Amino acid sequence: MNNHTRRTFLRAAATTAVTGLLGSTLLPNNLRSQLPDRTPDDPATPADTSVPKRTPRRRKKEEPRQLLKPAMLKTGDTIALVAPASGVSRGEVLEATETLKRLGFVVKAGDYLNKEFGYLAGPDQQRADEFMRFIRDPEVKCIMAVRGGYGVMRILPLLDFEAIRANPKIVIGYSDITALVNPIFQKSGVIAFHGPVATSTFDRYTLSSFQRTLMAPQAAGTFDESEEFSGIAFSESRAATIVPGKAQGRLVGGNLSLVTALMGTPYQIDLRGNILFLEEIEEEPYRIDRMLMQLALSGNLGQCAGVALGRFTKCEARTRGGEFQVSLSLEQVLRGILEPLKIPTVYGLPIGHIKSKLTVPVGGLATLDADARTITLDEAVVG
Repeated sequence: MNNHTRRTFLRAAATTAVTGLLGSTLLPNNLRSQLPDRTPDDPATPADTSVPKRTPRRRKKEEPRQLLKPAMLKTGDTIALVAPASGVSRGEVLEATETLKRLGFVVKAGDYLNKEFGYLAGPDQQRADEFMRFIRDPEVKCIMAVRGGYGVMRILPLLDFEAIRANPKIVIGYSDITALVNPIFQKSGVIAFHGPVATSTFDRYTLSSFQRTLMAPQAAGTFDESEEFSGIAFSESRAATIVPGKAQGRLVGGNLSLVTALMGTPYQIDLRGNILFLEEIEEEPYRIDRMLMQLALSGNLGQCAGVALGRFTKCEARTRGGEFQVSLSLEQVLRGILEPLKIPTVYGLPIGHIKSKLTVPVGGLATLDADARTITLDEAVVG
């Protein structure tokens, strides 16, 4: 077997293995299109040095779009439940539906909410189509994810961002939904929301933030650890200043893993002059280190106006075999990477995988006061 025949055989075997293991329905369209068109039985294409090599395309700089605010949510409005990533059980759907009804909303549940397609709630095209159906549905005023999990990035090429701009409505969720709400803001110019999912606990703090942000025509005001909503103070540990100072900018970000994963894609989050907020769960310090270093080495992190760190839940080093691993602490990692940037930075705001959480407008204008450890929304984020 000569070298050319060997290469042809290995390429055909690799292609067969990929399509056989994953199946064409599991490969996103933009990845499926990169597989060779010919079948393994087709004659091998002879080597041809005259065929030019593909050169990487330079990404065009996107022009900023006029900011659009979705309509204010009101009691009696319809909230659509979707699962753009992973699914939940039928019992969880029923419980979430009842919760939202008790809060005064009408609920439309999507068809692809359950755990019926591996770690996804359904095939990519069906999840994307369902999301777009609710975008175009005039009765729906808010689209809320039932959970995060994994899978939003797979449907991004299938979404119609012009239709989203033409039908601006509240889209909300957190965790993996980071990869939905940020592209909506950047590609369509519509403010979206990093906040509770339908299966979240709507305690007084979470509900009050949700209402003040989405159901009021004025700016929601200042949020900090001691803020009282409906007379109930957020009582977890106090926030900490990492780098003092004040900064104003538009809020972008969410889950650190997803912010990092979007880098280098057409959906990369533009950090320039913006306030980046981040949260994470169950990632050890070395993993946090790696992701923050990627943002720093790319040159993007240093272009932020400010950094607002939420909760990094269960992100300290774990024990193995009953012994603690040799590790830097989470605080050492955060300070070691962020302090040298000299950008106003605060850690410990109520954002992320925690019971009592803020609703954060992605694209909303805000002021970060790292000395006072507060974020203030400077404008109304709904119309």
